[in-house]
Amino acid sequence: MVSNTPSLRVATASNPLNCAILISGSGSGMEAMLLHQQQVNCLHTTSVVISNKPDVLGIKRAESLGTPVEVVELPTNIEGSARRLAHEASIEQILHNYSVELIILSGYMRLLSPEFVTRWEGQIVNIHPSLLPDFPGAHAHRDVIAAGAKKSGCSVHYVDSGMDTGQVIAQYEVAVLPNDNETTLSAKIKQLEHKLYPMVIDAIASGDFSNLPGN
Repeated sequence: MVSNTPSLRVATASNPLNCAILISGSGSGMEAMLLHQQQVNCLHTTSVVISNKPDVLGIKRAESLGTPVEVVELPTNIEGSARRLAHEASIEQILHNYSVELIILSGYMRLLSPEFVTRWEGQIVNIHPSLLPDFPGAHAHRDVIAAGAKKSGCSVHYVDSGMDTGQVIAQYEVAVLPNDNETTLSAKIKQLEHKLYPMVIDAIASGDFSNLPGN
């Protein structure tokens, strides 16, 4: 389905791919990734977690696993697009300070600017709780239920300047049952997300995508 991008090297256990995880909330997916990275011979590691919100549960989860956390809130003294770009400039400085090679969005609820995405092309991934290109956006579970869809799932994709429009790397599928609601569907898909996302980062770090679903 996909191949490794020229901007990313093939990592080794002794020189793992250096990642940053961006969060906005509880950080359950981030926690699953950090626990996966504690396994022997994992080819990727997270050097910093960045949250755009203070006092979220994800910060405590990261700190409990010994991962540095940086909180970068939106500046309050700037308006419009300049505010967004200033916020991203602060994040980007942290990424460079930690020598980050891959940005992992995990429940990060801000749309990155085209300028930022262009600078990090092929080095940003996101997970979305639907079978993209179907049901993009912030309310995927609600939209799936409203549409009467018979299946849903999760998709890991490269990030481009659109909303959930980047190239899909891998997907897991789950049946939507007649008695499912947003809560039950979210719980089922979250379990799949916590398995699929680490698998995809493994593939990116190794340059071998052959074992991913759909390949």
